[in-house]
Amino acid sequence: MTAVKKLSRSVKGLTVLVTGAASGMGRATAHAFADEGANVAVTDLTAEGTRAVADAITASGGKARAWTLDVADPKAIVSVVDDVARHFGSLDIVINNAGLSLRAAIDADNYEEAWAKALAVMLTAHPRIIRAALPYLRKSKCPRIVNIASTEALGATATNSPYSAAKGGVTSLTRSLAVELGREGITVNCICPGPIRSAITERIPEEHKTIYAKRRTALGRYGDPEEVAHMTLSLCLPAASFLTGAVIPVDGGLMARNA
Repeated sequence: MTAVKKLSRSVKGLTVLVTGAASGMGRATAHAFADEGANVAVTDLTAEGTRAVADAITASGGKARAWTLDVADPKAIVSVVDDVARHFGSLDIVINNAGLSLRAAIDADNYEEAWAKALAVMLTAHPRIIRAALPYLRKSKCPRIVNIASTEALGATATNSPYSAAKGGVTSLTRSLAVELGREGITVNCICPGPIRSAITERIPEEHKTIYAKRRTALGRYGDPEEVAHMTLSLCLPAASFLTGAVIPVDGGLMARNA
């Protein structure tokens, strides 16, 4: 009988770059990887926010450093990615998490602006970061890419088409790059969070969150950022080497429910 293969579930010593890591799901993801022994590059728009997360990780015994990064700036992407790899000596995992909240009706005066910003931050930035990271990922023994989309890519909300289009593009990009990079052992997967307690949803009154969650989700509640972070971590384990091109809702059963 063939022996059962033992596959590693440890990311200890691997280097992960997380965008949008100053709050919400990005912050939770940075902490989740650090807790498992990874080197974490904490990146976001604000120096203060990234430093706070990196400092909290190092204070608890983890390894992290902060970088300020506007993912809509292509030159900054190349500079930060290269600096991360130089600082830690490698770059093994990329988590494209940075996002923003934009609403605009199709006939609104600000639609063109909302459309351009949504795609720049939540879609165009992804391949730019991946392209910058590829030379390092190709040297890694555990190269992983996880793109964070949204259930808005799987179902739509009125006046939210710039956001939905960007997130829908992320799911297609994920599948395409999974096919393109698969022969090199680089896995590319996508998570579609549903209603999560984050900076984007904090302005929604608590009573409205409760009503929505009970009406729309199977679990009847909003999710916590950590619940998304641990799915992200799972996709990046060395043992997850045969999982690629997946689009995974982490939504409390929102997409599974008909009524």
